Amino acid sequence: MNMKERFMKALKGEEVDKVPVLSVTQTAIVELMDQTGASWPEAHSDAQKMTDLAVASYEVCGLEGVRAPYCLTVLAEAMGCTINMGTQNRQPSVTDHPFTQGVDDLKMPENLLGTGRIPVVLETLKLMRERVGDDVPVIAGMEGPVTLASDLASVKKFMKWYIKKPEDFQTVLDFACDACIEYANALFDAGADVISVPDPVASPDLMSPDSFDKFLKPVLQRFADNVKGPMILHVCGDVTPILEMMADCHFLSLSIEEKVKDLKGAKEKVNGKVTICGNISSPFTLLAGDEEKVKADSFKALEDGIDVLAPGCGIAPGTPVANLKTLVAARDEYYS
Repeated sequence: MNMKERFMKALKGEEVDKVPVLSVTQTAIVELMDQTGASWPEAHSDAQKMTDLAVASYEVCGLEGVRAPYCLTVLAEAMGCTINMGTQNRQPSVTDHPFTQGVDDLKMPENLLGTGRIPVVLETLKLMRERVGDDVPVIAGMEGPVTLASDLASVKKFMKWYIKKPEDFQTVLDFACDACIEYANALFDAGADVISVPDPVASPDLMSPDSFDKFLKPVLQRFADNVKGPMILHVCGDVTPILEMMADCHFLSLSIEEKVKDLKGAKEKVNGKVTICGNISSPFTLLAGDEEKVKADSFKALEDGIDVLAPGCGIAPGTPVANLKTLVAARDEYYS
């Protein structure tokens, strides 16, 4: 069973020879930037550097897949947001929002897929496939519709509209969803096997479970139903209160953080609907922990039935290569 077969079967809940180990979230770290000469922020806008950095997590660390890009701003930028491109150890971020005045001015770019860094990402997916061949999964990352909507309007206005202007709130959500569908299908056309969709603004830390059920779940369902390939939904924080609703959003799998304390219970809640990726702590285990901590947490996740062993959220840029190698070695040792 090659890496791609193993990953795709694991995502579907089918039997595998061993649980795959990779990252469905952000993969770039400073050590790999230094080794490859492909550093942030340049690697966010250069297809060859983006590819070199992505492939290094597979070739150097042993993660069983390659993933790009490294931020949640590519589509937001193409839709009119202003972006701070960050530094070597800080991801790009949205600094200005095009639709803070309301939804009357919402307008889709005439050539969305040719705008901003989208062509760079599409070219990167093709280059990654050429580099790793057909036996290694190629994963594309993109912001989800809830997060994109909040970037377009600003989080402050997005939350205000939710309370005071629910029709505007729904309108910007639907607008963002339309853009996400077009971009996601283009990612599959460019060669992605799976799309990972972090949607942090959908977190219970920001939106109540009731609002997720009433407003966000239908949008996520429409998104998933109109995209031509398998996707993984990642929502930050302790998603225990919304886990069953997330499982009804029509994604193939869910990615969860270590903040979901009861992995066994989480598995039982979604059994038969979706699989679960995670939930090794990015800040406390992979970044700040030693190799024994990485091993212990990996063994526990495997014992608790994780379907894909992975960082619970985006890998911190300061994470040591040694800890990512240990993540893979721990999986191997578990089966030895």
